[in-house]
Amino acid sequence: MSGTAGRTNGGRGRLGSVLSGLAVAVGCVLFLGGFAWAAVEYRPYAVPTNSMDPTIKAGDRVLAQRISGGEVRRGDVVVFSDEQWANMPMVKRVVGVGGDKIACCDSDGRLTVNGKAVDEPYVKGMLGGRASSTDFSATVPSGQLFLLGDERSGSLDSRVHLEDAAQGSVPRTVVDARVDAVVWPLGGLIGRPEGFAALPGGVSQPGPVRLIVAAVLAGVALILGGAAYAPVAGWLSRARSGRGARSAEGVAADAGR
Repeated sequence: MSGTAGRTNGGRGRLGSVLSGLAVAVGCVLFLGGFAWAAVEYRPYAVPTNSMDPTIKAGDRVLAQRISGGEVRRGDVVVFSDEQWANMPMVKRVVGVGGDKIACCDSDGRLTVNGKAVDEPYVKGMLGGRASSTDFSATVPSGQLFLLGDERSGSLDSRVHLEDAAQGSVPRTVVDARVDAVVWPLGGLIGRPEGFAALPGGVSQPGPVRLIVAAVLAGVALILGGAAYAPVAGWLSRARSGRGARSAEGVAADAGR
């Protein structure tokens, strides 16, 4: 009986070792693969100003998905560089695309796109709750984007360039990436505003940042779980051996009596 039990326990131990090794291997693939995927899809940026407050604050580190300008939709927060805008990376929100008539503000202080009012929750804290501190209107040329900061009282955005030939808009081609998340300090994902969803073309789909984070966390869990198998299995084996030895001593003592 003891020989059979020993072989059974040995078989279980070998199976457990194989499974723990497999868990560590899969965990490493998920962990490293997640970081590799992130490196391909995303670029990190540090935001220097409060022009996107409260969505993004000065000093925040963000992850921006590499995309082409043709993928941009209204409501996206994009990173772009344009010669007319100091020719350095800037972060603004797209509120209009080619052909749109952008105006502000309606009787309720809201931005309108082609005559349709857009609710923007991130501007509710602005002075007077208005979507812009100044009234304006512009027609966006084809292939261009009209950009505003979320901090409408201080952001230097398309409103500053309304006298330009493109009425403050920038070419889609100058867009480098779309911001998906604030990673430091931990701020979570940046959603797509529902106010733009009802307009033609809708809003863009979220990037794969959730899947990447899930892959990395699953990898960590598998690595830790697999690595913990050997010491835990050893401790359980010693505990069982100790109980078995005490039981044998008790049987021997009863037989002696």
